[in-house]
Amino acid sequence: MRRLWRRLALGIPLAVGVPLLVLSWRWYGPGPSTRPMTVIVPEGATVTSTANNLQRLGVIASARWFRVGAKAFGSRDSVQAGEFEVLKGASAASILDLLQHGRPVQRLITVTEGMPSIVVEEKLAANQYLTGPNPVIAEGSLLPDSYSFERAEARTAVVARMQSAMARAVDRLWPKRDYVCPIVTKEQAVILASIVEKETGKASERPMIAGVYCNRLRIGMKLDADPTVIYPVTKGKPLGRRILRSELNSESPYNTYRRAGLPPGPIANPGKASIEAVLHPAQTKALYFVADGTGGHAFAETLAEQQKNVARWFQIRRQRGQM
Repeated sequence: MRRLWRRLALGIPLAVGVPLLVLSWRWYGPGPSTRPMTVIVPEGATVTSTANNLQRLGVIASARWFRVGAKAFGSRDSVQAGEFEVLKGASAASILDLLQHGRPVQRLITVTEGMPSIVVEEKLAANQYLTGPNPVIAEGSLLPDSYSFERAEARTAVVARMQSAMARAVDRLWPKRDYVCPIVTKEQAVILASIVEKETGKASERPMIAGVYCNRLRIGMKLDADPTVIYPVTKGKPLGRRILRSELNSESPYNTYRRAGLPPGPIANPGKASIEAVLHPAQTKALYFVADGTGGHAFAETLAEQQKNVARWFQIRRQRGQM
């Protein structure tokens, strides 16, 4: 009897300890993957369904052991939906912790201020992680920003978020306008903001550029905006050359050298700062501006002052060998 009790005393720890050691090794030891792997966890996934997927991908050796280990050693938190990068040879323990508490891969597509819709369409079409048809995007309907998206998300869904962001921004800014610029609709605000966006790369100049154009609109003076003339030619892309005389004389509705008032639509996707500049333009009497050679512009209230500024700009260009 004493011998039997001695065998039981030795056997029970072994019977419990050996499986526990095996489970610990399977849980905390290196996994079978020989290279980094991308794991996508869909919405509503459970530890069980995730374990089956991980085994299918070769990230873990056994879905069964993974479920057992998760119950024995893991937290009770749910796995997150998203895309995750699992390191080569990652342990089951580290994989579960990543899926429960780690940060999913964040993929971004960026619309910069003043980017035309045709360029956004090209970016969406070239993105290998997006799916579905490429939508035709109305000019001026997108708010420039960086937008996150999930792998295999539809292009139309990403565009819808960009357009919703623009609609919300305009709706929020419009009621706060100063009522000094003769624009009467949100659509007109976006059109003028797109011209301001393309006219200057200096953020500090936007309210002043907007002030000049608001003054011109108020007295019925043509805007004479080069970017509007270029838009029908390139759809908002850089022209890469000087504007031709034939383009300045064209009967395009976007030719603000021939037609007074705003063009029929935006010429780019303006940023929030340009929209704010149009709704809160600088209080100025200036009606003219021309490049000053520093990346900014010289402003003038009279044609005589403008002609002097233009002569100065031409002199700078001659000194640079540009004329």
